[in-house]
Amino acid sequence: MTSDILSAIIVSGIVLGSGYALMASGLSLVWSTLGIFNFAHGVLMTLGAYLAWTVSDAAGLDFGLATGIAVSIAAMVGVGILIERVVVRPFYDHRDILLITVMTTLAAMIVIQKGIQLIWGARLKQLAPIMPGNVRLLQTTISAQEALIIVLAPLVLCALWLFLGRSRIGRAIRAVGQNPSAARLIGIDVSLIFIIAFAVSAVLAGLTGVLLGSVRLLTPEFGAEPLVKALIIVIFGGLGSLSGTILAAYIIGLLEATLVFLVGIYWAPSLIFVLLIFVLILRPQGLLGKVVR
Repeated sequence: MTSDILSAIIVSGIVLGSGYALMASGLSLVWSTLGIFNFAHGVLMTLGAYLAWTVSDAAGLDFGLATGIAVSIAAMVGVGILIERVVVRPFYDHRDILLITVMTTLAAMIVIQKGIQLIWGARLKQLAPIMPGNVRLLQTTISAQEALIIVLAPLVLCALWLFLGRSRIGRAIRAVGQNPSAARLIGIDVSLIFIIAFAVSAVLAGLTGVLLGSVRLLTPEFGAEPLVKALIIVIFGGLGSLSGTILAAYIIGLLEATLVFLVGIYWAPSLIFVLLIFVLILRPQGLLGKVVR
């Protein structure tokens, strides 16, 4: 393997891992706070990208792209709150909430996806890149948009880590994730924390969609594959561990780039699933997850 090929694999893996980390961190946040998987998370990525495309296309490229991104992120806050209030909240006191919310969030995913297809149609679309042109990195050339993803993803994840660890609301989110009943006893508004967790998660999904929407073509199924990868990453990294999720995202990204080069794009996803099974056999709690006794 030449140095040029190795550089291309590493850079490609970092780009993939950066996108996966943004996507999976939102999914991990909802799990660690509420103990459920939001299967509508992937379609929120699609919706965010389509909203940004619509506004930027209507307003023109001079100022439309920035406006589109701002509108998309603001809309994702509202959509995240709506999903929490309508799809999840009615079942908080149900003993089978995990199973029920799998069905309700899957139903929300289908409704939103069909709504996207009804409104925007099935024709392929693509966002204009935030940063046009190409850059040279580690002996390989990538688009400036992919370089932006590499730089922006760690900054966003660092901001999320600081928010959860240093802010009052962030500490409240962590407290609710550890013990909702105890958090309620010390005066934390648990219902509000659930809303905030869903809103932040939706913003992360929408931001991922906006960033990837200019390097991939937009379809109503745009977020389906990233959702599957995000689920793998959250489990692989350890349920409830944000640091484990981020580490797993970059490992999966680098592994996928390597497997695509070695065995092709069709076999790579299958081999990643096989690896996940072996890891969970040896370490059921994931990379940085805690052992449940």
